[in-house]
Amino acid sequence: MALSSKTPQVPLEPDRQNLSSHKPRNRNLNKTLTLSSKPQKSHLLSTLRPLQSSLTTITSITAQNPSSSRLFQLCLNGNLEQALKHLKSMQELKISVEEESFVALTRLCENKRAYKEGDYVYKAVLNSLVAPLGVRLGNALLSMFVRFGDLGNAWNVFGRMSERDLFSWNVLVGGYAKAGFFDEAFCLYHRMLWDCIRPDMYTFPCVLRSCGGAHDFVRGREIHGHVIRFGFETDVSAVNALITMYVKCGHVGSARLLFDKMPHRDIISWNAMISGYFENGECIEGLNLFFSMLELSIDPDLMTMTSVISACELLGEDKLGRQIHGYAMKTENGNDVSVCASLIQMYSSLGYWKEAEKVFSGMESGDVVSWTAMISGYEDNLLHEKALETYKTMELEGIMPDEITIACVLSACACLGQLDMGVKLHEIADRTGLISYVIVANSLIDMYSKCKCIDKALEVFHGIPDKNVISWTSIIVGLRINNRSFEALTFFQQMKIKLRPNSVTLISVLSACARIGALMCGKEIHAYALKTGVASEGFLPNAILDMYVRCGRMVSALNQFKLQNKDVGTWNILLSGYAQRGQGAMAVEYFNKMIKSKINPDDITFISLLCACSRSGLVKEGLDYFNNMKLHRVNPNLKHYACVVDLLGRAGQLKEAHEFIEKMPIKPDPAVWGALLNACRIHQQVQLGELAAQHIFKEDTGSFGYYILLCNLYADSGKWDEVAKVRRIMKEEGLIVDPGCSWVEVKGKVHAFLSDDNFHAQIKDINVVLDGFYKKMETAGFNDHSSVDEFETSRNDIFCGHSERLAIAFGLINTAPGTPILVTKNLHMCQSCHRSIEFISKLVRREISVRDTEQFHHFRDGICSCGGESC
Repeated sequence: MALSSKTPQVPLEPDRQNLSSHKPRNRNLNKTLTLSSKPQKSHLLSTLRPLQSSLTTITSITAQNPSSSRLFQLCLNGNLEQALKHLKSMQELKISVEEESFVALTRLCENKRAYKEGDYVYKAVLNSLVAPLGVRLGNALLSMFVRFGDLGNAWNVFGRMSERDLFSWNVLVGGYAKAGFFDEAFCLYHRMLWDCIRPDMYTFPCVLRSCGGAHDFVRGREIHGHVIRFGFETDVSAVNALITMYVKCGHVGSARLLFDKMPHRDIISWNAMISGYFENGECIEGLNLFFSMLELSIDPDLMTMTSVISACELLGEDKLGRQIHGYAMKTENGNDVSVCASLIQMYSSLGYWKEAEKVFSGMESGDVVSWTAMISGYEDNLLHEKALETYKTMELEGIMPDEITIACVLSACACLGQLDMGVKLHEIADRTGLISYVIVANSLIDMYSKCKCIDKALEVFHGIPDKNVISWTSIIVGLRINNRSFEALTFFQQMKIKLRPNSVTLISVLSACARIGALMCGKEIHAYALKTGVASEGFLPNAILDMYVRCGRMVSALNQFKLQNKDVGTWNILLSGYAQRGQGAMAVEYFNKMIKSKINPDDITFISLLCACSRSGLVKEGLDYFNNMKLHRVNPNLKHYACVVDLLGRAGQLKEAHEFIEKMPIKPDPAVWGALLNACRIHQQVQLGELAAQHIFKEDTGSFGYYILLCNLYADSGKWDEVAKVRRIMKEEGLIVDPGCSWVEVKGKVHAFLSDDNFHAQIKDINVVLDGFYKKMETAGFNDHSSVDEFETSRNDIFCGHSERLAIAFGLINTAPGTPILVTKNLHMCQSCHRSIEFISKLVRREISVRDTEQFHHFRDGICSCGGESC
């Protein structure tokens, strides 16, 4: 009796209906198949007969060839090692091997999963037999090689067979379909029909698998017609395959029609339909069908339970998930490792990692999937230490990791900066061959990049044979965070030749453009995003806005700001732009607009706002904003306290700044004292500056920025002996200052200049231009370049590098008169460079912008926007 196809209505939460469809990848390789055109006869599936049933064969072999009989008997007994030794001895003595013995030995290799031994047997077959392969031996070899995934040798065997029966075709079609070579499987099926081989119930699942895997609805409909024409429309396995094909192609309605018309359904039918709904984002319908299944007293199996648990995860339905968990525990599947792994994954992804722990700890014995699920769960919930501890326990239990495990643990290492553990995992991946998985290689790139070993990351990247978009994006991000943005842009250009970048890639490259001021490159990426329709995806709009802001193009930034949807990050980017330019009034104006637009500010908003007030002298306004933070449900953190110290210090209120630190409700960190030290440098208050430095170096002796501030404080106050002492301490601590580097974009190409760069193609012309400026400065009474004290010169060379002068001279040589010049540099600009650029901007009548590590310096007619107080 047919089961009812009607689905009772089960009340579920309405928000379960929004879910994106998940479809498998399509690996469709165009490979031409050429077969013998000789028509083949249809044979019974003779290869399916057990070896033990052929007593006649054994008797025949014994009578004709005792050695071959011995080999056959060893195979029947499952003794592969002895069988191979006997085969070798027969070859050495040039004793012929009967075909049935080869068949038995081939099947034994297949059953033992012994690929190397199976390949050896195949070579022995080729050396022993002169005539084409018979059906029995050919089918045995076909089955073995398809089982091992060696389609090359399987195809070779198929071509050597004198005749082929239906089993031969089914095995090869199924092998190609399983391996993802869908076009080849479909081509073989049609060739089978041309050779007058009638398909059976085992043929259609293989062919329909290809149609579903390739998402080829048209071909799937064609095969549906064949199913009806050959009389298999009521065969359960054929209809199950049709249902799977339709849901893979996104036609859930067609699948449901077939399902409802089935006179008999098995558990596979229900699973195919239920999982089909989930795959196509129709989770509510899938769950309703699951409940119908229970009402009809049909017991779900492991696949049903894991699918339903995954659906609860996708819907974010923790309540329903708990109910499913309770139901599973009452069935025989409750303690199965696959169900437990699904429960761990569901609880972890919904943020209930403690419940996931309970499931995991309640397992009698876990496999690599359940351990990986727990490790991944910790990682998803930012519990990186627990992820590493769990992996170490897994190692002690003797469970070998797979590629997903390695990738998850590498992610934890990257977040924790655990380079030693990451290197150990790299060694394991090399030793076990898991490095061949691109997900492992990509995770290694990320780990090495975040651990500041970018050269190792590059080594891994270059070793990937088939790089995907994530591989390229990972190395571009790695180069960017390791201050090699120039190389990141080069890699992006190489990537575009081979692959289409996604929105995440574009965000990474825009960040690199922003870092080095590559405005034209950033504009090209903006145009590319608009052209490809991804300009509004995810964080890309904010990345475009950030690029314009950091490249100093506030008009373009405001245009982008007006066009895009605005979240708190959007407003923060704009506020930080005004803060960098010292335009406090504009920052305040847009903050008020932000509040009126009902966007709640966060902690970053107030950091930008306080910085803007600090650099604009808006002390009262800045203090008011700080005191009113809690009205916006934002609690001040150490960064906000540092901003207030900077606000008071820049305004000359050093005593008030110090008192503010002393009254802080939380312990000040080096950044807070660093803000006071910088204020002391600006106002040359040595005694208070030394006090701030003492507090800093109690906790942080590894940041050279604080040593630079102290050096500048002493140098500006004429205390050169103290400068020498600080320099000596830096040397003893092994602190290395990054070499000065500046970037300038000319005609869409970014040019980089290092301090004392003597290798640039136009260096002679650049030096001639600079020497001309220095002479004119000296004539005009600017003696800054020629008569600087030795210590002052050394200080500027180390802590500034003067690389921006080279970039500006190059820009002047290679651009038309009147063209603005934008230079980005990686270090703080010294007073010498600042005064020099003021003079140059007035002399050449050009707008010159320099963005250093602190802020934008916009020079026009000999005047800088910062007023000279920042250097």
